[in-house]
Amino acid sequence: MAYKVQLPVFEGPLDLLLYLIKKEEVNIYDIPIARITSQYLEHMEVMKLLDLEIAGEFILMAATLMHIKSKMLLPLEDKEESTLEEQVDPREELVKKLLEYRKFKEVAGELNQMRLKQRDSFTRLGQVQAAPLKESEEPCFEASLFDLITAFSKVLKKVPKEVFHQVIKDEFTVSDKIHQILHKLVRKPTIYFSELFKNAKNRGEVIAIFLALLELVKLKEVVVKQELTFGRIKLMRNPEWQKKR
Repeated sequence: MAYKVQLPVFEGPLDLLLYLIKKEEVNIYDIPIARITSQYLEHMEVMKLLDLEIAGEFILMAATLMHIKSKMLLPLEDKEESTLEEQVDPREELVKKLLEYRKFKEVAGELNQMRLKQRDSFTRLGQVQAAPLKESEEPCFEASLFDLITAFSKVLKKVPKEVFHQVIKDEFTVSDKIHQILHKLVRKPTIYFSELFKNAKNRGEVIAIFLALLELVKLKEVVVKQELTFGRIKLMRNPEWQKKR
């Protein structure tokens, strides 16, 4: 596909690793490196397939993971003969980086929440009771890029295999799919991620739909949310964007 999507919200390799550790429910102090490396490389393959701009840091992290994996696969006798310095857990430095990065992310998240609260606060005379949450309003949180890629991978695996280069480039365009998604959201305010691909004819159309969604997220016309961690993803028009129109 000639269409490239550059996302300002594109997260880095440490974000992807933290996402995978949380998703796989593994101990950050005892990372199953082979499993996480496999998952990491799968996500990179999907990003390459989508022609997303992959920063060099992602490739460097992939090489680092492969190096750690190879060290951990050394035969026991070779490990016993190695020096004390070499016997240090090869994951140790990576774990330190992840813990430090996670701490910064948590602090940044708390500061952002404080900023949002301050932005939405107004001084009023007298006591005002907070409006109760409507029964129809479900608590949701924004889905990350990696949530979208994980969901997309599942959709892609269900599509019958075909030679990608045989798909006619102009058969499905990203701009057409953008309009189709917006029309669907006019008819139905909320759409689940899987619904977008129900009538997709082939792999090329699936990719065009996903790239269109990424472009709409980038333009802040559409927001993607989850009701539960790693749960189903739903799409809706961005109310902030609509106000500006």
